[in-house]
Amino acid sequence: MKLSNYFLPVLKELPKEAEIISHTLMLRSGMCQQASSGIYSWLPLGKKVLDNIEKITKEEMNLSGAIEILMPTIQSADIWKESGRYDDYGKEMLRITDRNKRELLFGPTNEELVTDIFRTNVKSYRELPMNLYHTQWKFRDELRPRFGVMRGREFLMKDAYSFDLDYINSIKSYNKMFIAYLKLFKKMGLKALPMKADTGPIGGDLSHEFIIISNTGESNVYFDEKILGLEKNIENIDYSSDLQKIIDKYTSCYAATDEKHDEKNFNGKKDNLIKTKGIEVGHIFHFGQKYSKPMNANVTRDDGVSVPVFMGSYGVGVSRLVGAIIESSHDEKGIIWPKQVAPFLFNLINLKVGDEKCDTICDEIYNYFLKNNFDILFDDKDESPGSKLARADLIGMPYQIIIGPKGVKEGVYDIKLRDTQEIKKLNIEQLFNFILNI
Repeated sequence: MKLSNYFLPVLKELPKEAEIISHTLMLRSGMCQQASSGIYSWLPLGKKVLDNIEKITKEEMNLSGAIEILMPTIQSADIWKESGRYDDYGKEMLRITDRNKRELLFGPTNEELVTDIFRTNVKSYRELPMNLYHTQWKFRDELRPRFGVMRGREFLMKDAYSFDLDYINSIKSYNKMFIAYLKLFKKMGLKALPMKADTGPIGGDLSHEFIIISNTGESNVYFDEKILGLEKNIENIDYSSDLQKIIDKYTSCYAATDEKHDEKNFNGKKDNLIKTKGIEVGHIFHFGQKYSKPMNANVTRDDGVSVPVFMGSYGVGVSRLVGAIIESSHDEKGIIWPKQVAPFLFNLINLKVGDEKCDTICDEIYNYFLKNNFDILFDDKDESPGSKLARADLIGMPYQIIIGPKGVKEGVYDIKLRDTQEIKKLNIEQLFNFILNI
C-alpha cells in the first residue's frame, strides 16, 4: 500500500483528552477517532491490528474444538429476566424499548442468548461437550469511560460458551480454554499470566483473569516469579493430553488480582513474590448450572433422566488488546508492534521522492513485496526526511527499509529494527534474502 493512497491521519500535537500512552499513540498514529464518550471509529491502521488479533483468536478457538457462530448485538430482555440478571446487572446495561413496546437491550455479554440457542437445539448428552463462540461488539455503559479503548463503552469481544453433562467434564472444558488462552496470547507475542479473579456479575465458582504485566496497568497484581517461566513450549501442548497437570503447575504458583489477593498468604511467601501493575486481556469463568437451571437448558442422560447442563464462559477483549499491546510495547518515539499483530510488517521509506535513482530502487523493492504477497506500507510522500522517519517510528512497523541518496550511491540500504533500533546495511540481494527469511 502506497501512503499517498492510504488514509493515515497522523496528529503532530498531543491530544488533550488522552490520559494514558496507548490512547495518546492510537490517536496520534491515526488508528482511531472518538465518535462519542467511550465509543471509537476504527480507522484503517487500527482496523488492520484489530483484524490480526481477531484472526489469531479465532484460529486458536477453532484448534481447541470450539465452533463459531454469530449472535446479535440487540437481545430480548425476556431471556435476561428468565435468568434473573435483568435487574441485577445495573446501570451498565443499555436498555431499549422498540416501537411495539418490547423491552430490548444492547448486549453486554451473551450467556442468556447462547443458552437459549443451546436449549432450543440440543436435547441429548450425545451432543456434548459443545463450545460455541463468536466475536461481536458489546456495550457497557461505563460510569466514567476513560483510557481510550482500554475502558470504552463499546468494545469488540470474543466470547465462548461451553456446555457439558456434568461437573467433571465442565472442568475439562474450562481447562481447555485455560490452555487455549495461554496459546493465543503467546501467538500475539504477549506474555499473559493467569490469575485467580473475582467472578463479578457473570457469577460462578471458578474464574481466572489473563494479565499482561505493564507499569502503566490499571490494577495491582501479585504473583510468584516462578510463573513467568512456565509458558515455555505452551504452543506444543496437545488439547487431548492431560491438561490438568499443566494447569496445576500454574495454579500452584501464587498469582492473584486485587480482588482475590490474600495479603497474609502473600506476605507469608516472601521469596520470589512480585507486586506490580497489570492489564486484563482475557477472563474465563466456570459457573456450573447458574444459567441452565433457571432457563431449563437440559439434556437427557443415557438413563433417560433430563438434567441441566454445566456451563462456562470465556472472553478475550479484542479491541482492548490493541491498547494493552501498545501499553506494554512502546518507547518515547511511538508504538513498537510485535510482528504477529503489526498492521504492516514493513515500512518502506523513500527519503528523497523525485530523485530518479531513489524512486527506481523503491519501486523495485515495492514490486518485489507485491509479487511475493508481503504486506508493506510504502511512504512515497514528498516530505522532509525528518518527518517521514518520525512518522515511521510513531506508527511502529517492525521493520523500516530506508532508501536515501547516500545508500543508493553506495549500493547499500538501511533496514531498521523498530524494537531494538538496530540498523542493518544490506545490498539489494541481501535485502531480498532478509525479507524472505523473516
